[in-house]
Amino acid sequence: MSTEPYLLRLGSRLAGGLATFDEARRGRHRDFIFSQQQPDGGFTGREGESDLYYTSFAVRSLVMLGGLSPGECASIGGYIQACRSQTLSVIDLLSWLYTGTIVQLAGGPDALEGAEEGFVESIAGALESTRTVDGGYARTTEGAAGSTYHSFLVALASELLGRELPDPDALVQFVYDRQRDDGGFVEISPMKRSGTNPTAAAVALLTMLGGMDDELRDDVGEFLREVRGDEGGFQANTRIPFSDGLSTFTGLLTVQDLGLEDVLDPVRAERFVAGELEFPTGGFRGAAWDQEADVEYTFYGLGNLALLQNTTV
Repeated sequence: MSTEPYLLRLGSRLAGGLATFDEARRGRHRDFIFSQQQPDGGFTGREGESDLYYTSFAVRSLVMLGGLSPGECASIGGYIQACRSQTLSVIDLLSWLYTGTIVQLAGGPDALEGAEEGFVESIAGALESTRTVDGGYARTTEGAAGSTYHSFLVALASELLGRELPDPDALVQFVYDRQRDDGGFVEISPMKRSGTNPTAAAVALLTMLGGMDDELRDDVGEFLREVRGDEGGFQANTRIPFSDGLSTFTGLLTVQDLGLEDVLDPVRAERFVAGELEFPTGGFRGAAWDQEADVEYTFYGLGNLALLQNTTV
């Protein structure tokens, strides 16, 4: 099993999927992403100032589209270094760690340069402070119950820090307890109806921790068949009547990682992503009803097309 962090492996996999993207199409999406960059080097969502969350998605998309130039690394790296002194949520901390790692690997500044002694240990401690009695991790230290999604984020961040999670068996059991009778997984304990995105997070986390088996694989396959949308992608859950770019990405990634067959038609899926979500001027929207592109959904759109290039489903 590879020791390279999950997010870096995924980035390389997606970049390989878009290797044959024609230059004009690639350029339109790069131009859209850079249109969202702010003077401080970070990227914004649909409004407001630079945000670590959107900056991470912008950088992940740029990696798919050919990488970062030295000047781009310097600009983005300056923003990342400036954010080091902030108190960050789990999701922002992961965004900071991932973006800083990518920028450094591409030849940009080290986000940890000049950091105080013990800074990495303090980050690891901050992550562990969100651990809950049920074995998972919450969004904040005030959270009383674990979140499937945030538990996955903590695992990803710990990988980037080169740290092992304490008591992984308790985390595996936490994830098992989030499975429901429909075969999927829920985000938090009180929920009854599984969702595509928490199911994908659960599968990825269990795979990282050695907790997947054939029975679970088959259960997940049955659930994903239930959330296939008429448009060709995946729905967020069985009550949502339309496919969206995020759920299609996480569902498709899970289908491929588990080797599930006949769950999704790749031709229809590509038609949905390229025909309904991709803007001809660059960028992707989240769903057919959406009116605007943003950098997060552009990542999911590009990611879907990348996965579909080599799909065997």
